[in-house]
Amino acid sequence: MRLVALYLIGLVFGIGISISGMANPAKVLNFFDVAGTWDPSLIFVMGGAVVVTFFGYRTVLKRPAPVFGRGFQLPTRKDIDLPLIAGSAVFGIGWGIAGFCPGGALPALGTGETPVLIFAAALIAGILAAKWAQAMMSRRSAA
Repeated sequence: MRLVALYLIGLVFGIGISISGMANPAKVLNFFDVAGTWDPSLIFVMGGAVVVTFFGYRTVLKRPAPVFGRGFQLPTRKDIDLPLIAGSAVFGIGWGIAGFCPGGALPALGTGETPVLIFAAALIAGILAAKWAQAMMSRRSAA
């Protein structure tokens, strides 16, 4: 049942991303082009997501535990450190260059178009590089 719920959540997310046009990199890039063909629709999609998330968390966290889990796994760290800043910067730069974020690229993978496939490969390579860098830093600090 858990897998069915995960599938349905992903399906709703993918449909929402596709209907809103956020799987189209040109639409996303037009949001960043304030001096040219600016398209403000991205801010409305993000605003809607923030409102739904705000009320969703308020409702769900009143429960003693998730439906398919033993307990909620919430972040405990609240500090702002170099990895957080660097990761945010890389994410933003990549999003501004490619027009894809991971959430928007996943539904777009179904198109099979070369740019989204290149983005997905670069995303996976970036994840692997980050894990390797973290492992190297952990080894250095342990030594």
